[in-house]
Amino acid sequence: MKKLMVMCGSGVATSTVVMGKMKSWLSEEGLDSKVKLYQSKVAEEVNHIDDYDIVVSTTLVPDSIKDKVINGVPLLTGMGADKVFEEIKKEIEA
Repeated sequence: MKKLMVMCGSGVATSTVVMGKMKSWLSEEGLDSKVKLYQSKVAEEVNHIDDYDIVVSTTLVPDSIKDKVINGVPLLTGMGADKVFEEIKKEIEA
């Protein structure tokens, strides 16, 4: 089972919105049994980034972890959301 972290600046607002969309999408794709979801704020996860298989952030992250994080802003705006979901699906199936 893959561990997927959704994080934002506060760990409350935008990550909650993305969590809802993520749960719906995982269910629609039949992937919900393959993923365990976590939610937090960037500041708490910077040093624990390697604990997760997939990390989605709705806010800026430090350069040190940028290459391990998927930009989740399109999941808020709707523009480019399909690309983000494709990238997540690739990671789940990897």
